[in-house]
Amino acid sequence: MAMASNALHHPLHQSISLKYPHLSHNSRFSPSRLRFTSLRFPSTIRATSAVALEPELSTQQNQAIFACPVCYEPLIRKGPPGFNLPAIYRSSFKCKKCTKTYSSKDKYLDLTITAGMKDYTEINPVRTELFRYTSGDDDATSPLVSFLYERGWRQSFNQSGFPGPDEEFEMAQEYFKPARGGLLVDVSCGSGLFSRKFAKSGAYSKVIALDFSENMLRQCYDYIKQDDTISTTNLGLIRADVSRLPFASGSVDAVHAGAAMHCWPSPSNAVAEICRVLRSGGVFVGTTFLRYSSTTPRIERPFREVVVRVELHPNWLQFAQPENCRRISRNSNFFTEEEIEDLCSTCGLTNYSKKVQQTFIMFSAQKP
Repeated sequence: MAMASNALHHPLHQSISLKYPHLSHNSRFSPSRLRFTSLRFPSTIRATSAVALEPELSTQQNQAIFACPVCYEPLIRKGPPGFNLPAIYRSSFKCKKCTKTYSSKDKYLDLTITAGMKDYTEINPVRTELFRYTSGDDDATSPLVSFLYERGWRQSFNQSGFPGPDEEFEMAQEYFKPARGGLLVDVSCGSGLFSRKFAKSGAYSKVIALDFSENMLRQCYDYIKQDDTISTTNLGLIRADVSRLPFASGSVDAVHAGAAMHCWPSPSNAVAEICRVLRSGGVFVGTTFLRYSSTTPRIERPFREVVVRVELHPNWLQFAQPENCRRISRNSNFFTEEEIEDLCSTCGLTNYSKKVQQTFIMFSAQKP
């Protein structure tokens, strides 16, 4: 297990150039254009196992940590052992307490509360359903947003100050140093842009790509299969609700949420869940759009509030009309720097740290 770098015990501006030599003063995210706070971490953390295996089905110890999203009890697993896409896909899971069963659908394991329901349907907010939308009747073959996400949509985030996936990944890796060798969950993973990077880094024993959107998980699977360099021996695809995570309490070393928080129906419930599943010393890192930053002149803040909402919509030209701005505002959660820190603190997280550029923020907090 890697130990925390000594550089983490000094203000980040004194070490970022050494840690990231590619972040030169010409970079969009150079230290001279960055605002940050100091950060301290304990030396190491490690998660423990919480999945029960039926002994007659496998003699190999399984290190997955799936739990029932209804009662949070460990799941009994039937199927081949191991933590990889084929093994998880061929397995079924059952809660010993409430007896609810879970199985794989298409390319992913469905661990939502509604998994297996036949008659009940649930209406979700627009910002949630947007990522499940398809351009035709066949959900499996005609995804729209999931197809566009890494083909132009995500790249447009740089207009709001996002430095780009490669630099964001390196920045997150610095925060995650205390979690090296442990379990990382990439919540609201989308098409798996960062899940794949975390898996390929070899820094974690297991990586879980988790999203509520079926189409995003299918797209994630397709990207994994197209990449010959990625290892699937420690990667799993899970459908789950970020406000009802299917993991035992204190079983996760690191949680990442890239450009996701503004899409959650209830960010407070989601952050509270993240705090629950994190082990003591576990690290939560997220990025999102700010409503405005602390350096934004007050006279500009109402205008920035409208702009950041419009930029996120795939048909932003259509929704840039004034009559549509109010509708967009109601369908997204955008925060100030102070609100995010308050949310993390209220949900029980400490050691809050942030990096801000324009309306981009990367923040990190820790489970005490």
